[in-house]
Amino acid sequence: MPANDNSSMTTEDAGSDAIARGSGIALWKQIAERIEADIAAERLAPGARLPIEAELAERFGVNRHTLRRALAELTEQGIIEATPGRGTFVKEPPIRYPIGARTRFSEIVSAEGRAPSGRVVGSRLEPASAQVAAALRIAPGEEVLRVDMVREADGVPITCGTHWYVAAHCRDLDLIMAATGSVTRALEALGLGDYRRLETRITARLADEEERRLLALPAGRTVLVVESLNGDPQRRPIQFSRARFSADRVQLVVKN
Repeated sequence: MPANDNSSMTTEDAGSDAIARGSGIALWKQIAERIEADIAAERLAPGARLPIEAELAERFGVNRHTLRRALAELTEQGIIEATPGRGTFVKEPPIRYPIGARTRFSEIVSAEGRAPSGRVVGSRLEPASAQVAAALRIAPGEEVLRVDMVREADGVPITCGTHWYVAAHCRDLDLIMAATGSVTRALEALGLGDYRRLETRITARLADEEERRLLALPAGRTVLVVESLNGDPQRRPIQFSRARFSADRVQLVVKN
């Protein structure tokens, strides 16, 4: 019969991992401290997946409501992170993300010892807005190719981005990006791989509903909005981007 959180069961009754009732310390707090101690002692390494709720509840001899409060506390402290569809993981240190003349997502993530990946979530031709037109030095309303992507490190979404290109110069670029999962490799296929960062603007705000969905973020989380302009070796604009980074998963470093 499952243990009741209000019972007088002792630690010995439920095994070495059960928490102590009647100690004056809330059960959920004891569980949070046990898991935090496992992480501090590296019994649970950064990026490690926690057991499912049922297993943890059995381990500590509590019901799921009590367990969830403990996990919520650890999540609030930034110690663990739940990713929908994947599970709950020990939070890894933020990725150090340098922004300089040559900024490449895959290279940056790989240098951090993590596996980069990307996927196209949408693409279409559309008339250039005033902002996009000014950045790409074209007339407002001229046709541009818009590509929306999500990029991940070890399967964890790091950034969702919208990229605009002059359509006449980048035919089928979205198809190549979808096949490779890489902006750099797609541009290389069109002879535009040697692009350089011309300008970067960084702001911060609360994530909207779509960004929370794409980045698997709970309500109230912040995103860093990075608007960038990339150009060819002659400094002619080829790409205007608006990337939204999960603020607690990256540390942006501006290179001089």
